[in-house]
Amino acid sequence: MEQYKEYLQSKGISPSYQRLKILEYLDLHRTHPTVDEIYTALLPHIPTLSKTTVYNTLSLFVQEGLATMLVLDNVEARFDITVHPHGHFTCTQCGKVYDIDVTPFVHIPNTIDGHTIQYYQIALKGICKDCASH
Repeated sequence: MEQYKEYLQSKGISPSYQRLKILEYLDLHRTHPTVDEIYTALLPHIPTLSKTTVYNTLSLFVQEGLATMLVLDNVEARFDITVHPHGHFTCTQCGKVYDIDVTPFVHIPNTIDGHTIQYYQIALKGICKDCASH
């Protein structure tokens, strides 16, 4: 927990217990969770936690570059602690979301038509290898 505290402090974020636990959850569960998933998982450990606190904390993390927000299915936002450029693969059968390295297949230049590219998202859908093997 100390490394999470130091990390938040290095980013100028006050390391409240709720923020530390949300950051820890994102780090340990790289499943691209939703606000509801994080809230449900942490509520037994933090009875005073609210969905608003989870949402506001995740919004702060996104604003400060500690996480990214993904809207892959136009239904709900998911959050990802991996902030370097990468793609996402969503299985249409089980719904799991996987990080994938798209750099061997896609080259995004630093600028396009005079616009500076700082971040990109590539979303792919199909059947994951686990579902395909069943």
